[in-house]
Amino acid sequence: MDYSYTGDAHQVLREAYESDAEPFPTRSMAFPQRDPQRAELDVLERLLFPRCWNAEALLADEDAILALLEELGELFRTGIAPYAERDPTETVETVLDRLPALRETLKRDVEAAYKGDPAAKSYLEVIRSYPGVRAITMQRIAHVLYETGEPEFARELTEYAKRVTGIDIHPGAEIGEYFFVDHGTGVVIGETATIGDWVRIYQDVTLGALHFEEEEDDEHTLKKGYKRHPDIGDHVVIGAGTKVLGAITVGDHVSIGANSWVTDDIPDHTKVFVAEHPDQVRTRTE
Repeated sequence: MDYSYTGDAHQVLREAYESDAEPFPTRSMAFPQRDPQRAELDVLERLLFPRCWNAEALLADEDAILALLEELGELFRTGIAPYAERDPTETVETVLDRLPALRETLKRDVEAAYKGDPAAKSYLEVIRSYPGVRAITMQRIAHVLYETGEPEFARELTEYAKRVTGIDIHPGAEIGEYFFVDHGTGVVIGETATIGDWVRIYQDVTLGALHFEEEEDDEHTLKKGYKRHPDIGDHVVIGAGTKVLGAITVGDHVSIGANSWVTDDIPDHTKVFVAEHPDQVRTRTE
């Protein structure tokens, strides 16, 4: 292994493990081993929630944390290298330095999932079983890579998360705290979307573009780098099947009912729903 980490995240993470309190898991447990197709998510899960992923050796051993950080750093370095025009070590260091803060943010996401789902029985269940947690774990680390100038490798990571969760969150999307995707299959969140705090999204929701602009000198090439996705405020619930499209603004404390089609701004403290559902026809068969 060529990569050697020089930061202090291993020390901060060990202290963070010790500060965990109920309802987060506080005892060591043994689970059946999973064989991930990409190692990055497996290593991340062990570093972020060691009690939940058979990594209890990390709880009192900074050297073990350091070794796992360096394993993750090497995975990132080799993943970035084909895209990079410079040595990616500095970028990798920046990302690893952010892991302790990222862990605290993800703990708030777990809290939001537990509080936002009547079926949730424990934080442990949420961490190990909820696809939304796995998707946002990968997206949050990928977003750091995206911000530090490595969007291609960041996209690789979120595409893998989509494959294993059914949730497609672009690494460029800016997502606030206490974020929860329930069920999740079919969720799409575009590159220029922003999402506030305490937002809950259900399956088959799209935060997407309404239309695309073309490059002025090439009608076959779509324009890049402009705002085309919605901004979602704080304390918003978006029901299953809803499409929120375009560079619009959804205010704070908004509830959008299932199967809505939203292409205009929504002010604060508003409920949106489909006013007239199609009539249901039933015929008796003999």
